[in-house]
Amino acid sequence: MCNVKSPRSLYLILDMQNDLVHPDGPSGKGPLGEQVQERQVIDRTVHAIAKARAAGLLVGFVRVGFSEGYPECPENSQVFSGAPKAGLFRLGAWGTEIHPELKQQVGDIQVVKHRVSPFYSTTLETQLRANNVQRIYCSGVSTQAVVQATVRDGHDRDYEMIVLEDACAAHSAQEHANSISSIGRFCSFGTVDSVVFSQP
Repeated sequence: MCNVKSPRSLYLILDMQNDLVHPDGPSGKGPLGEQVQERQVIDRTVHAIAKARAAGLLVGFVRVGFSEGYPECPENSQVFSGAPKAGLFRLGAWGTEIHPELKQQVGDIQVVKHRVSPFYSTTLETQLRANNVQRIYCSGVSTQAVVQATVRDGHDRDYEMIVLEDACAAHSAQEHANSISSIGRFCSFGTVDSVVFSQP
């Protein structure tokens, strides 16, 4: 017989990959990169990971990536259609690696996605069910895309959603603020310093 695991919490880090958040990446010197630096998102995420691990939480990393030749990339997407020409989000390349300061460990949940939501056509929910995850803390970039999608999809799958607001960033401060305001009915908010990571 399989032992039933106790309910668990997960800290899910969203799209914190070199193409998007590293200063040497394509977005590093653009509006998103500027917001990541201004809001100290890398340092805050490092701190949040350490706190989550110390509290015994699972930690997971989500990245967007496409196979060689971009067979999964939607041609008509305003978000992804330019990726092949720009050479973005190529699996196996430096750009899809998680930022090097965000240390990963064996056993961390790993999700590769081809759309905005980490729940769409990925193994995320299978991994959550296998580990009896019921509460998801999350943060990352960008607030108006993957953070919003994660919160809404997670809510509709009956997970308790908590966003670490100060470890997220969008392409502008206003866009971030608008995005946070729009998901307030579907999640709770905390900051990296104030959050008390705990199991359900």
